[in-house]
Amino acid sequence: MALPGVCMSILNARNTKNGYGTFAKPEPFLNQDYEQLKQYCLIQGVRFIDKMFPPDQRSIGGDVLKPADLSRVEWLRPAKLVPKPSFEVDGISRFDFGQGIVGNCWFLASIGSLTFQQQIFQQVVPLEQRFDEKYCGLFHFRFWRFGKWVDVVIDDKLPTINGQLIFVQSSDPTEFWPALLEKAYAKVCGSYSDMNSGTPDEALVDFTGGVHMCIELQDPPGDLWELMCRAGQSKSLMGCGTPQGDTAGNAVLPNGLVQGHAYAVTGVKQMMSNGTPVQLVRLWNPWGATEWNGAWSDESSLWQTVSPQNREMCLSKGDDGEFWMNLKDFCKFYSSLDICSLCPDFLDGNSSCHWKTAFYEGRWVAGTTAGGSMNNFDSFWTNPQYCFKIDELLSKCSTEQGEKNMLVSLMQKPDKRNRRLVQNLHIGFSVFEFKAQRGKFPAAFFRRNRPVAQSKSYKNAREVMAFFALKPGEYLIVPSTFSPNETASFILTIVSKGETHVQENSGGHGDVQHDIQEPNPIKNGEEDEKKRTMFRQYSDMYEEVDAEKLQRLLNEHVLKGDMKSGGFSIDACRSMVALMDTSITGKLNDEEFVHLWNKVVGYKDVFFRSDVSQTGTLSLIELRNAITASGNTINDEILNLMALRYGASSGHITLESFISLILRFDRVNQIFRHLSNGKDMTLREPEWLYLSMYT
Repeated sequence: MALPGVCMSILNARNTKNGYGTFAKPEPFLNQDYEQLKQYCLIQGVRFIDKMFPPDQRSIGGDVLKPADLSRVEWLRPAKLVPKPSFEVDGISRFDFGQGIVGNCWFLASIGSLTFQQQIFQQVVPLEQRFDEKYCGLFHFRFWRFGKWVDVVIDDKLPTINGQLIFVQSSDPTEFWPALLEKAYAKVCGSYSDMNSGTPDEALVDFTGGVHMCIELQDPPGDLWELMCRAGQSKSLMGCGTPQGDTAGNAVLPNGLVQGHAYAVTGVKQMMSNGTPVQLVRLWNPWGATEWNGAWSDESSLWQTVSPQNREMCLSKGDDGEFWMNLKDFCKFYSSLDICSLCPDFLDGNSSCHWKTAFYEGRWVAGTTAGGSMNNFDSFWTNPQYCFKIDELLSKCSTEQGEKNMLVSLMQKPDKRNRRLVQNLHIGFSVFEFKAQRGKFPAAFFRRNRPVAQSKSYKNAREVMAFFALKPGEYLIVPSTFSPNETASFILTIVSKGETHVQENSGGHGDVQHDIQEPNPIKNGEEDEKKRTMFRQYSDMYEEVDAEKLQRLLNEHVLKGDMKSGGFSIDACRSMVALMDTSITGKLNDEEFVHLWNKVVGYKDVFFRSDVSQTGTLSLIELRNAITASGNTINDEILNLMALRYGASSGHITLESFISLILRFDRVNQIFRHLSNGKDMTLREPEWLYLSMYT
């Protein structure tokens, strides 16, 4: 049985801290360990069959094949297709394969780029895999998926019709690394059909886990050529795409380009043409055919204007899908360029200064931390916040302090395995400068201050980014969805040129604009004696009350007419007894009861002063203020859990739920303070069971 999500969350955080999910320690995808599975198959003398991505119609998915063709699919191992299969033949090349029937040109174009970087290629595709005496039908590949490297295992049963592969096909029919790599990525996406449609940046990032920059070619930066040259010289992958035409299909235009299609950038070179420098870009169509026929294409007469050496080095005639074009035409006919690199140093030409990268995971939750864009001033402040400080740049890192020194990327993290089911939200981020402020920044701050930098617009894309210059100082990044109350997880990546100190800023005070004060503890001897008298009317012969009697007492005398959901439930009262019971009898004596009564009355007072909307319930934004007013501090992650655990389906908190919530929060904090050293708590198994099963 799977562990509860909160437990998995803690384990994942610990594993990340211990290096799991890094390339050196990739996580087994779907908990399938390659080495363990291989040992089992070799010892048992069996061929591996992947139950998590079974060789049947589910793994192909819908909308790829017609029902009649789907029924003809046969899953065959390579040895059933050719006499002597090989993982790779005579090295790795972009010309090793061509696209099959699934519309995953974006993925295959990225593989084309990947073949130029042997180090990165071998990170993704372990080349020691063979069809030899240790072959057991099991292969594995590695991908970076939303903050973590994962090791993906597959069996080598491939979908065929009439003995022919129906998806990616190798130029050499005995070479199978392209088909197996495609199958592993299809497994990550959920099925082969889930790979339909996309942009190269998605796979480029998944192949490297590196720094990604997207450049809109309709409005390119002035240093585009220099940037592409630096990327070409570093460990970078580049891909690009043509704009979509009037139809959804991939129509071939008169100039030979395919509309709505992904290409790999496989080279950049400047050469002299009739004494004038010309900047050329080499591109590759993953179809393995169909090329540009304009200036600098294979048959262009312009090749006669360059030196024989350059012509010999660069010109390769043949319909293999690869061609050259000049930079001006590249920007004219392509819509975007994606650059992804293991190392962000390609961002500028200064080799003396190394860029630094940091990742932060967060979550927008409807009602608590999903405040929407700045169009929603009353709720924008509730979005996750990240403070960072930029130090003065060293002179060797920058000739001018105003050079671009920060790249910020915001990527949304899907909550569904099947890629086709993912609905990207419109996301963006804003950066604010501040001085000497602590705690979560309230709504008033954002009314007074405008962003000093931000993403260009809110896009319904997997990732948005911006590259900008910030002077030394203290800043706040606020990632958000465009509309409020949209739930999603995200990864915030900050790539900085100088030393940058970043921390999440979700604890501390809430929005102080409502001027809520912490309640004063009730200490009135006469009043307490009246409570004891009432208590004795309900208590047993030992002057104690159990959960059933406590329920009647609280509902009839404390909540009275303020009950919004029928009063405290019996389970809520059992919880209260366990939290306040100092003698472990399952009952409360008069002192414990009076202590509880005073707390409940104090929390009730906080509730109604926090209910500024006067609805008789707390919105999840009002909940943050109420928790602060009760004398507690809370971060966004715990607030989100409270909303899930105690909130109604409407997203509001009733009085009864609030009192139960805040009492538990207060008492659990007390338990931690008494059993811990202030930072960590160690419990033996009997102690953990003793504590958790009662309180």
